[in-house]
Amino acid sequence: MTGWWRLLAIPAALALLWFALFPLTAAIFATNRPPGALGSATPASYGLAYRNVAFRTADGAQLSAWYIPPHNGAAVLLLPGAGSTRAAVLGQGAVLARHGYGTLLLDGRGHGRSGGHTMDFGWWGGPDIAAAVSFLDRQPGVRHGKIALLGESMGGEQALAAMGADPRIRAAVGEGVTGQQLADHGWMMHGITGVLDTGMEWVQYTAAGLISGAPRPMSIPDAIHAAAPRPVLIIAGGAVTSEPIAARWFQAASPATVHLWVVPHAGHTQGLATAPQACEAHVLSFLDTALNATTPASPGTVNNS
Repeated sequence: MTGWWRLLAIPAALALLWFALFPLTAAIFATNRPPGALGSATPASYGLAYRNVAFRTADGAQLSAWYIPPHNGAAVLLLPGAGSTRAAVLGQGAVLARHGYGTLLLDGRGHGRSGGHTMDFGWWGGPDIAAAVSFLDRQPGVRHGKIALLGESMGGEQALAAMGADPRIRAAVGEGVTGQQLADHGWMMHGITGVLDTGMEWVQYTAAGLISGAPRPMSIPDAIHAAAPRPVLIIAGGAVTSEPIAARWFQAASPATVHLWVVPHAGHTQGLATAPQACEAHVLSFLDTALNATTPASPGTVNNS
């Protein structure tokens, strides 16, 4: 009898690891990560005039960002990935600003110099993005209906999910997006492996939601469908097997409005670094069309107040 119990103890221990220890550890880490240092680089490092700005979300969290006013009447909110600060999207912001777009580079809740509780599955994206869009809406140089989002990894997932609930967002670009909850992972492997992964993810996301108190966002496919006919651009790294698969699954939610670009040989969120000219051309062409924006001459002086 003792031998049988010993045999049963092995799968029981494996099940405990897979369905409890691993997902709960991931949930605790995702909701307790340190905010991260902002570093010394700013838009001034790229020769761009900017302002340090702050504003509050509807539930009281104070968010911090850099703001570069537009020269073409349009503005883009830039969202970094999990564990990153606004400094991680400086390169993308500089490209947009040089072409006349206003840019708001945001530290997500619990990251960089923003307050609030961290949730590195991106579930605070909805209220944080709503507050950032309201900030842009109030700026005198931003015309009505000329606001878009651009996010990397978690930031891209937040952008796509938020677009479905906020009609003020006219377009969204998401790079390296694979999903921020169980409902986003229909592209993943099925069969017994899929069942095991589903169980682990259910525990992981449920625990993270309870720990953080963050509201569960709309699923990315539902958000893309709800946002139509507003357009979406998904950028996938060709060197990351999961990204093109996930991107095509998201695209199926609204094939007529989702544009997909797979960057050959690019790693996760490395589109601009791998193919800078092609990335600039793809993103600017998409935004120019979506926001009906024209590209003026490059803006001038630096002001790092």
